Amino acid sequence: MKSVAKVITVFGSSHPRPGEACYEQARELGASLTRAGFTICSGGYAGVMEAVSRGAKEAGGRTIAVTARFFRAQANPWVDQEMRVRSWQDRLFELIRRGEGYVVCPGGTGTLVELSVVWEMINKGVMNRRPVVSLGSFWRPVVECVRTAEIGPESVWLRNLGPLVHFAESPSEAAEYLARELGAE
Repeated sequence: MKSVAKVITVFGSSHPRPGEACYEQARELGASLTRAGFTICSGGYAGVMEAVSRGAKEAGGRTIAVTARFFRAQANPWVDQEMRVRSWQDRLFELIRRGEGYVVCPGGTGTLVELSVVWEMINKGVMNRRPVVSLGSFWRPVVECVRTAEIGPESVWLRNLGPLVHFAESPSEAAEYLARELGAE
């Protein structure tokens, strides 16, 4: 019996377009994650979400999108399975629930919220620790600022736990890290 591929949720901006560096990097990420044996989950719309889904499909992979009626937009054409939820909040938590690991690409405030909520849920023990990868250095200043802040007793616990966010310079490095952490097939 064939096992089900582990799911990686990818977060990132809806703004990059085909041919732009961020779009092409996310497209390569989708292919790299597929070759590592993962199913791709994203918010399902344009930009990074489209690119990672497109890369996965071009590499023969499977894609899932979690969309929300709130946005009134349709899923991109590279999606195999769309899960449509009611609200932005439902979408956020469903994206997190579905992921066994996460990749955070460059983005705006929406992506920052996604990174922050995943990080906080792991930090507070709301969910078990799961690998979180930041692709490139875009989020490094934010992560380092939080890591080094003296915020009371939690800061000691965070330092003892180790970094919750791993930085990968390339899509293949992100996929290799997640495969090691999750034992992808």
